[in-house]
Formats: sequence, structure tokens, C-alpha cells
Amino acid sequence: MRIREWILALVAVATGLLASCARKPAAVEHGLPVEERRSVEEEVRGFLARVAEEVTRDGPTAWKREFAEGREFFMASEGKLAFEDGRAAAEGIDAVAKVIKRIELRWGKDLKVDVLTPELAVVGTSWQERQETNQGQVVNESGYFTGVTEKQEGRWVFRHVHWSVAPVASGK
Repeated sequence: MRIREWILALVAVATGLLASCARKPAAVEHGLPVEERRSVEEEVRGFLARVAEEVTRDGPTAWKREFAEGREFFMASEGKLAFEDGRAAAEGIDAVAKVIKRIELRWGKDLKVDVLTPELAVVGTSWQERQETNQGQVVNESGYFTGVTEKQEGRWVFRHVHWSVAPVASGK
């Protein structure tokens, strides 16, 4: 009887091991568990919403908080390099703030977020912006924006960005 009990115990352990091996693994998409991808995507969406809110509330200088500060950052606009690094961006933003006193930024509802890693994601969205200069002139623009976001020291920033402005309809 003892051998029989030992065999039954061994069969029970083997069955448990086989059952645990047969469990369906967590869903993985592009190397990340689906739930982690969703979480990162929501963080990045929240980051973009915060950017629009802060730029609208605080004006052009808010952009200084949103861009990576180092050499990894660059920005292109209309096919040209606008800022080669974070330092150049900070200086450029200071210059813009002397001319533009208010910005209203709205991202489009077509925001795309492609999560690459837990710390990197690519974004793309249409945008609309209303700028008011210190002389009271109003400039309305819209276009498409793409960027690479990176989580640095626990917060999301833009690592690379590109702005394209939609051509103004001529009305002809």
C-alpha cells in the first residue's frame, strides 16, 4: 500500500506540473505584455493631454518642461532642423516667448500611440494652435505632429519631434 500511495502522490505532482506548464501565457504584443502596453499607452496619452493643458495655460515657456534637455533631443519643422538639442530648444523657446504671449494648443482626436518599450513610444496626431503675439496679432495654424516620447526619471518628455503645418487654402 505504501508504494501505491507514493505512486498516487507522484501522479498528483506530475499532473500539477503539467497543468501549470499548459497554462496560457500572458498575451504578448511586440515583446511586451498587452496590459503593460495598454498602461504605457495611457500614460503617453495622459502626457500629451497635460502638454496641451500646460502650453495653453502657461504659454510658450511650458515647452521647456516637455522636451528632453540633453543631446538626444531634436526638433524638425517643415523639413528643416529647428533645434539640434535640448539646450538649443530652451534658448529658442525663450526667444519665442518674447514674441508670443499666449498659445492655445489642441491635439486631434486621431492620436496614435505606438509603444516600443516601457520607456519609449512614438506618437502622431493632428493639431490646431491659436497663437497671440505680444502686439495682439492672432495666428491660427494646424497640421500634423509626430514625436518620440521617453520616460526619463519617472516622467514623460519628448525626445524627438516634427511639426508639419497644413497649407492654407487659397480660396481660388
